[in-house]
Amino acid sequence: MKSRTFALALATALVALVPQAQADTLRLLTWGGYAPQNVIDLFKAETGHDVEVTLSNNEEMISKLRATGGSGFDLAQPSQDRILGPQLEFGIYKPLDLEKIDASLFIPSMLEATKVNTTVDGQIYGIPHIWGTDGLVVNTAAAPDVDDYIDLCDPAYAGKVSYRLRRPTLIAFAFSMGLDPFAAYGDTAAYEGILSQVEAKLRECKANVKTYWGGGDEITGLIRSGEVVAAMAWDTGGWALNAENPDIRFIAPASGAMGWIDTFVIPSGGEADEAAYAWINFVMRPEIAAMITASAGNFTASQGADELVDEALKARYQASFPAEAVDNINWYPPVPAGLESLEGAVLDRVNAS
Repeated sequence: MKSRTFALALATALVALVPQAQADTLRLLTWGGYAPQNVIDLFKAETGHDVEVTLSNNEEMISKLRATGGSGFDLAQPSQDRILGPQLEFGIYKPLDLEKIDASLFIPSMLEATKVNTTVDGQIYGIPHIWGTDGLVVNTAAAPDVDDYIDLCDPAYAGKVSYRLRRPTLIAFAFSMGLDPFAAYGDTAAYEGILSQVEAKLRECKANVKTYWGGGDEITGLIRSGEVVAAMAWDTGGWALNAENPDIRFIAPASGAMGWIDTFVIPSGGEADEAAYAWINFVMRPEIAAMITASAGNFTASQGADELVDEALKARYQASFPAEAVDNINWYPPVPAGLESLEGAVLDRVNAS
């Protein structure tokens, strides 16, 4: 009995020694740049809530929340395609109370797309925060007619285009060919039919490809040097090149840029929901969202925040993304099991052809 009593007392003492987050402290699991100190300071001054930031990535976020049964954090920011699967398998998130979120702060098309892609059993688990895209980076003086992915196959640009041999390229080419790969996600045979058509196009297009780029520095260097005049690449890289050469632009393709979104989700064991909702509404205000864009380098889903960022970046963003181009973005939904292996086989065959 004495040993059990001593063990209980020791355990109690050890728990007391472990720092415990207070109910008014928001424990945020997020990416680098998404919660800069100047924003945290303003939030604390206004609400009284402190913020403890743990930097992570998609794989680590899911691993941490899975290991704790959804506890240890009050707000997390996985990408929207990492919500449905982990929730179905591990139950690590809790449904959002949309009554506590100011929907007017969000770009409507992004908010609706994210709600659709993060709905499980009729309940919504994620809303959008930071986003970015794959599209076209084009030297418009050398390749004036490129405005969709399939234009990279124009013989006029033989040997002077580039893209990655990755699944975003398969998806993007499908859309530019008038196909809808996302609509076929639930039908393996239909998806294989789409992949077959895209594979044929990429084989045909191979003669145009200077190289299949692998990293941002590589494609930036190729476009800067003029070796590549048009490429499927990321928006931030295109805007950086535009700052050096106004002829080089990031273009949202006619069939739609390929978009990713990092979300807000509330872990199932979160203990500070009030602070979590307060943070969401705070950082989505346009003036605060502009501060986060300055820190993270990407834009947020905050309505009107693009008007408040650095003037040069604002001009580049608005030239690439008028409202109709934003509404035309193809947002990645969760990938059903088995599709990525099919895609990998196509990419291997294209590479070997």
